[in-house]
Amino acid sequence: MPQPALTPRLRRACVATPPRPASDAAPSAEQPTSATASEPSVSEPSVSDIEQFLETLLGDLDLDPAGRPGPGRPRILSALALWGALVTCVIEGQPSQRAIWRKLADQGWWGRRGLAISDEAVYQRLKHDGSAPLEDLFAQVTALLANQVAPWARRELAPWATGVYAIDESTFDALPKTLPVVGPRRGQALPTLPGKLAACLNLRTQQWERILTTDAPTQNEKVLARQLVDGLERGSLVLFDLGYFAFRWFDDLTERGLSWISRYRSGTSHTVAQVLYEDDQTRDAIVWLGAHRADRARHVVRMVTFQQGGQARCFITNVLDPAKLSIHAIASLYARRWDIEQAFKLIKRELGLHLWWSSKPDVITQQLWAVLIISQILQALRLEIAGRAKVDPFEVSMAMLVEQLPSYLARGWNPIARFVEVGRRMEYIRPSRRTVIRAPDIPIERYRPLDPALALVRTPRYAERKSLHRPATGN
Repeated sequence: MPQPALTPRLRRACVATPPRPASDAAPSAEQPTSATASEPSVSEPSVSDIEQFLETLLGDLDLDPAGRPGPGRPRILSALALWGALVTCVIEGQPSQRAIWRKLADQGWWGRRGLAISDEAVYQRLKHDGSAPLEDLFAQVTALLANQVAPWARRELAPWATGVYAIDESTFDALPKTLPVVGPRRGQALPTLPGKLAACLNLRTQQWERILTTDAPTQNEKVLARQLVDGLERGSLVLFDLGYFAFRWFDDLTERGLSWISRYRSGTSHTVAQVLYEDDQTRDAIVWLGAHRADRARHVVRMVTFQQGGQARCFITNVLDPAKLSIHAIASLYARRWDIEQAFKLIKRELGLHLWWSSKPDVITQQLWAVLIISQILQALRLEIAGRAKVDPFEVSMAMLVEQLPSYLARGWNPIARFVEVGRRMEYIRPSRRTVIRAPDIPIERYRPLDPALALVRTPRYAERKSLHRPATGN
């Protein structure tokens, strides 16, 4: 996604971030004996002090209009206080509007004293301000974190690609019956939230690259697909599930200069143009998708089929060179599509997006963006912890990071240093339970070369039995 330019204040924050006073000093963390060339220097920005990181960004956004907003008493509740309290409640797992009010009126936030305000004042400000300030904050957080996560990016994922991304959608959870929604009346179904989240995740940095929302929860996934990949660098690799399976979509990605991997939909007609490798259990071939004139893709694709655990696995990709992308790499990379499912799990389960603060659409949207902001920061923290501890990011427990973070912040401890120091002993860092991919690794010398006379493009025809512009009830 296009990154907003950093303002002078944010650029100064990147140069040096002074430590906040700590109420309780943490035991000193053991630092790595030698820093690699990819590790950031001490002068670069650090997100380990989350509160000061967010305070700097919120202060820079200048969300309050100059002077008084109108006749009457001057505003007591500033935007910095309101949004600072809101994101703090997300971090601390206090999912309610009333918790925001208590944070502001009693407990204080970021070293500030409480304000003499009523809960109604907080409710009205949330209703009036909308989600635009948090969307701006999300963009600024994303821009500033780009420097933070770059040294720890997993560049071993498809090193030939300029970027590696996964796209998917997640439907918002139903409104609980305990919320004061109108209905349901007897015999009526429980109302659901009006929409779902569509997202593009950078798999090398675990950062949300693009976020889109729609108020149509049954809308076909392909409707927002092109917007999700807009702006991705040519040469990037995109992973997606069968919900995006469509000949026109495959051709569009190829013509945009993007590589892609998808599972093969069983029953889809195709014709084999050339077999590159074949044995009793494995085949790697160049095929045309669509064997009939009514529905046929423009570009050839590569289809790989192999046995895993007694079951046939089949993937398709527009990367035709097996020396560039082997069968084993195809299977391993597609398994990383699960990263976006884990990212959805983080915002829903660990950060409480399944527990809605309100039935009001404006407050629901505010909660969504606040959770997305904190998820960006948590993913950056985990990536840096993994890099400094020299482990895979998924060996660092996100659930434990979410659980321990509030107490670390309250004590003024550095969560990165603490996790690196005690992570293995406290089992914050433990072996990942992700499925190990077993796929054949065929030596390239056993492949037949691609026939230079083979036609790679033909006249397409897209039947599009499931229109890209109408809701769909399934894949």
